[in-house]
Amino acid sequence: MNLPPPYRPLYFDGTSSPLIVLEGVSGIGKSTLAKTLAGRLQGTDIHTLPLPHSNWSHQVNTKLRPLPQFAFYLSGLLHGSDSIRSTRQVSTVIADRYVSSVIACHAAVHEVDVETVSGLIAPFRPYLEVPTHTFYLRCSESALRERLASKQDVTDDDTALLRIPGRLARLLDNFQAVANADPTAVLLDTDGKTPDDLADRIIDHLAEAPDAQPHRH
Repeated sequence: MNLPPPYRPLYFDGTSSPLIVLEGVSGIGKSTLAKTLAGRLQGTDIHTLPLPHSNWSHQVNTKLRPLPQFAFYLSGLLHGSDSIRSTRQVSTVIADRYVSSVIACHAAVHEVDVETVSGLIAPFRPYLEVPTHTFYLRCSESALRERLASKQDVTDDDTALLRIPGRLARLLDNFQAVANADPTAVLLDTDGKTPDDLADRIIDHLAEAPDAQPHRH
């Protein structure tokens, strides 16, 4: 992608710290795990979408049609990538959601296939920071229902996951499809595991293969 200078991402001298991405359905524990990892790794946790986009998402989801919605989330990804790029100069970054969530969630909500959404993102891939590892968190439906029931900050997305027929199944299938095509993917089952247990698994994985393509647990 040959962009004019004002549109090019900022590049920095030196080696960037790792970018660890946590992906999975709402309520599975990404935010708690991101904070746990940030403390253990002395890193920085970043949520995608970052501010100011996170303040606008409800209105976007309720007032805009699907393509403008996608453009909004793409804008949030580009902005989030800028934040990640600069933060990697000083610490490891743990991203709570990233590109895979935009693909899987947008496709599930609007009932289109993940290849269609991936194709819309494709021209902008060169701008987006590439994760070192992407950990796809998985759990059983019964465990997910328990976690959502005890979640303090329940969102519309959380309730829609179980309220709208077929939404959860579509989302799980979409995350699996995205993970299958992701060379940075590591699948991580979360049933019966605490955030510290999962952090141990992730930190062990980073120690085993810090620079290599990850294998699947």
